[in-house]
Amino acid sequence: MKFSTFALALAILPPFSAHAADTQTMLAGPRQAVQQADYRISGHLVRVDANGTRTSYDFSIKAHWFSNVLKILAEVTAPADAREHILLEMRPNGQNSIHVAHPGDKAMVAIPFDKWGDGPLGPGFSYEDLLEQQYFWPGQVALESVRRGARDCDVLKSTPGAADKTHYSEVRTWLDHTIDFPVYVEKTLKANGTVKEFTYFDLRHDGGVWSASQIEEKTHGQAGSTLLIINRGSPKANLSLGDFSPESIIHF
Repeated sequence: MKFSTFALALAILPPFSAHAADTQTMLAGPRQAVQQADYRISGHLVRVDANGTRTSYDFSIKAHWFSNVLKILAEVTAPADAREHILLEMRPNGQNSIHVAHPGDKAMVAIPFDKWGDGPLGPGFSYEDLLEQQYFWPGQVALESVRRGARDCDVLKSTPGAADKTHYSEVRTWLDHTIDFPVYVEKTLKANGTVKEFTYFDLRHDGGVWSASQIEEKTHGQAGSTLLIINRGSPKANLSLGDFSPESIIHF
């Protein structure tokens, strides 16, 4: 099965029909996807620079919802000198955390909040982008219904509250009107107003869920892009707390 995020939540969604562009209806599918998450995926994170040169990292991700917290374990597996394990915890109350471990470490180390905008290949797909926390922010407004490509979409504007740890001032999500699945997202950075675009490709319905096989990130005013390419995955991985234990995370 091909699969998209963290989309970061990373974008496994159950079938859901949104027949009206009201906020609660639009949020129901994405929130349910997070609160039913139990998946594994693997693929490549690829940075394409202005000259077309590609830098690729292999990765795997597993995620599971445990009683008011989504645990996501992202593992960079190649190249060898870039190996790291990243544990992300997303809570609807905004009290999120990100920890990292490298080969030889005796314990996980918290990534400081000012580094959440970084990532293995730079800020394109940042650590924070794997959290996909915007669907639980207190500010949610249904905007216009528009056509994007071949799809009719409802646009959702999400804004964080004071308690939410995020580098974004707002996130706008274009949700397919009939399946409540994101096809395009714009995230605006607090620091300078820069907008990051995320476009979802090759949407498919398989095993009762909607997914995308690739997400492309582009930053306004910057050449190049970052690609999240999914090769395979399982939407029902039967994960447990042991899959996210400190002992398993520091084991390479």
